[in-house]
Amino acid sequence: MSAPILDIARTKVLEGGEGLSEAELLEVLTIPDEHLQDLLDLAHQVRIRHCGVEVSLEGIISLKTGGCPEDCHFCSQSGLFESPVRSVTLNIAELVEAAKQSEKMGASEFCIVAAVKGPTQNLLDQVREAITAITAEVDISISASLGILTREQAAQLRAMGVSRYNHNFETARSFFPNVVTTHTWQDRKNTLEFVRAEGMETCCGGIIGLGETLEQRAEFATQLAAVEPHEVPMNFLDPRPGTPFADRPLVPQGEALRAVAAFRLAMPTAQLRFAGGTELALGDDGTEAGLLGGANAIIGGNYLTTLGRPIERDRALVDKIAPRRNLGITPIEETIKAL
Repeated sequence: MSAPILDIARTKVLEGGEGLSEAELLEVLTIPDEHLQDLLDLAHQVRIRHCGVEVSLEGIISLKTGGCPEDCHFCSQSGLFESPVRSVTLNIAELVEAAKQSEKMGASEFCIVAAVKGPTQNLLDQVREAITAITAEVDISISASLGILTREQAAQLRAMGVSRYNHNFETARSFFPNVVTTHTWQDRKNTLEFVRAEGMETCCGGIIGLGETLEQRAEFATQLAAVEPHEVPMNFLDPRPGTPFADRPLVPQGEALRAVAAFRLAMPTAQLRFAGGTELALGDDGTEAGLLGGANAIIGGNYLTTLGRPIERDRALVDKIAPRRNLGITPIEETIKAL
């Protein structure tokens, strides 16, 4: 017998293209084990119907690592914690080489990140120089993540050629003060509004497993859906030494897969991208299940301060699942484009 929430999601999300409500998402997050595979199959069908068959691979690099003045409790880049990460700034040649390697492995997007509360004009000038150098040698879309922006700073980034800006909510608004105290959830929302107003796509997600309840996880998904992000990075907590969350447990695989499906059923048209901690919470088999259970994008290779799988393995995983995605939903699946 099918779980009632699956029948609701099939009608509302798959057929109607409407995201589930917060209460409905909580049902998804607590669905019994015997219905988990059915849930993942449905989430995959939603992804195929409303996003298409492509799986996106993205490279990411930190222009400035460490020394951040913020106190995000999960992050080893904070200068307020006794973590092993130290401040490092890359030069332009290193950024260009990283972009070339991302393109070589089939990535369509390259994200430049800096560990700052918000960019100074000097940092924006560095980013402009980097983008000019990268686009002169590499055919790849450029995105950025530089913290909290003013409207004028968002306009500068758009003029540089940044097509997408990442600024994660990280967690539900009700749980946010337990995670960050040096800025507010609303500060982040304001930045997203500036980005959208300047014509850039928005990338906004967060981290599963910070200590939030399942109710707050459902709240988080609906709050993300409300800002209609083009891309949603799904991170799973990788507890970092020296941070306040160093002793938090890893998210169990089944719980992580339920979260993937819930995010897809909350945001049927968004690009749902696996990011940091995926290899810990899901492993290779779970990552494959997640790509057949609602996700349609991966950050390939290493992340900012943690090691992911080699990007070659991420590429191989995408190639591996391509012939297995034909679930008889639409004829287009027989001509799958993997990247």
